[in-house]
Amino acid sequence: DQVTGRDGEKRWKRVGVNLKDHIKTAVFPQGKSPEYYEGCFNDYLSEISAEQLPETQPLWEIHLVKYPTLNAAGNVIFKIHHAIGDGYSLMAALLSCFKRSDDPSLPLTLPSHRIRKLSSSDDGNVVGAGKRAAVSRVLAAVLSTASDLWLNFSKTRFLEDDLSPIRSGDPTVGLRPISAATMTFSLDEIKQIKSQLGMTVNDVITGAVFLGTRLYMHAVDPGSDGADTTALVLLNTRMLRSYNSIEEMVKQETNSPWGNHFSFLHVTIPKLTTSTTATSNDSDDALEFVRAASAIIQKKRHSLAVPLTAKLLHLYRKLKGSEAAAGYVYRVMKSTSMLITNMIGPVEKMSMADHHIKGIYFLVSGNPQNVQTTIVSYMGELRVSVAAEKGFIDPNTFKSCVETAFRLIRKSACTASH
Repeated sequence: DQVTGRDGEKRWKRVGVNLKDHIKTAVFPQGKSPEYYEGCFNDYLSEISAEQLPETQPLWEIHLVKYPTLNAAGNVIFKIHHAIGDGYSLMAALLSCFKRSDDPSLPLTLPSHRIRKLSSSDDGNVVGAGKRAAVSRVLAAVLSTASDLWLNFSKTRFLEDDLSPIRSGDPTVGLRPISAATMTFSLDEIKQIKSQLGMTVNDVITGAVFLGTRLYMHAVDPGSDGADTTALVLLNTRMLRSYNSIEEMVKQETNSPWGNHFSFLHVTIPKLTTSTTATSNDSDDALEFVRAASAIIQKKRHSLAVPLTAKLLHLYRKLKGSEAAAGYVYRVMKSTSMLITNMIGPVEKMSMADHHIKGIYFLVSGNPQNVQTTIVSYMGELRVSVAAEKGFIDPNTFKSCVETAFRLIRKSACTASH
């Protein structure tokens, strides 16, 4: 619940929690096959995605699905309103419920990630190239920042993506049920590809999602190849090295506070070449597509738009309130074609109440976009989820296109390495 303080700002109020109101158990017919329950589970997920959480109680539910599907002996769905927290906060809370399967006394660990050291050529650019190189780098950063901030503003006022097989433009999209599909990629394999192509893990998986998106658009409507299509990438603004405990996050002075601390960035999805649409042996064209996507992302890495946008959102919320800030983000989302975001998960297998966790995925529903792609790492794999408006986008076909794109990229990387 929320109350308004003396300063006029809304704050959360502690209320009682009745677990019976929050824990739901799905009921399906008994004695059916895993294939049957797979369909039931997908229908159930679609149904609860369109239901609003009751505003008379805390905005979260836990749904237990105690039937074997094709992928697991059972499923647990945590349905949590974004007002409670962002991905970082909610992942930290989720991990506090889990233990390591191999040794519950040890903490869960995250994948190690290294900060890239400057090469000798980088050192020359940064230190020894003189004032001209330094001015050039600063000017490039300023221009990139200005361009990104202008795009952010434009997307809230007058600029929208073209209508396409992944964007209907219908204002009621966020109220409709979703259909979901999931896929898994080896993190070691992605690291091999990124080393061969000189990219990052995010470049590789984002390139695969973008290429798969374009392949899906072409498969549904070949005339949509030239559509202006933008992905809104949601980013955590904390310095993520590990997840803090809930007790640490709610302290007054902390580097990783609880709540919604995120920013966003618009990334233009490159357009397909004519030959790439064949999808059979055009690995060279797939490689060029991924390099084009990587170049766009690399340029934006030099931009200061992400931290500045986060500060502007914070200021906007302070001046006009949380609802106005949420409306601003909603308008940004509504003008783009898709959402993509990722989270870091643990390396070790987890267990909850002595039940081993085979896989973990997260979805976003209620957004004014027809398709969202979310990524989380777990046990050396990247778990990718596609949440698409039911009846408008076929998530299984979309999934197949992303898998085809990854196959083409992998083939490109092997060819390039030889």
